[in-house]
Amino acid sequence: MEAVAKLRNVPTSPRKMRLVAGLVRGKSVTRALGLLKFEANSGAERIEKLLLSALANWQQKNEDERIEDANLYIKEIFVDEGRQLKRLRPAPQGRGHRIRKRSNHVTLIIDSKVEAIGSRQGLKDAAAKQETAPAAAVAPAAEEAPKKTTRRSTKKADTQTAADATE
Repeated sequence: MEAVAKLRNVPTSPRKMRLVAGLVRGKSVTRALGLLKFEANSGAERIEKLLLSALANWQQKNEDERIEDANLYIKEIFVDEGRQLKRLRPAPQGRGHRIRKRSNHVTLIIDSKVEAIGSRQGLKDAAAKQETAPAAAVAPAAEEAPKKTTRRSTKKADTQTAADATE
């Protein structure tokens, strides 16, 4: 179940905010919070607060689930351009240069990740369930998996094969 949080009229340029948004896109919520906490960019504080808001929204929708068990990740984060405040800055010889004070809107969507059956995490979960199961229920074919052999070549082995070929 996904949860959405929006932040509107942030007084920074969208380009600067997109740098921070790109850092956390697709990451797990705990990892993203760790990254944002130590990021020097000023937009990181705002996105961190927005992520905590999305987390609270998710918790409100799913009261029966724990956040730690939900495997939450940032499904989508995007930064749109907001309104521009147009100001004049004095310039030489009585002229004025236009200054555009940009703003942006940030939208953040978090969701719980469901692991596929064939994925590594899914296999780890299945192995953990088998360990808790009785020993008689474990399949014997899983224990007798064929071993991979790796072929390593050394100089000594190469010289021996060359000597065998000349004989």
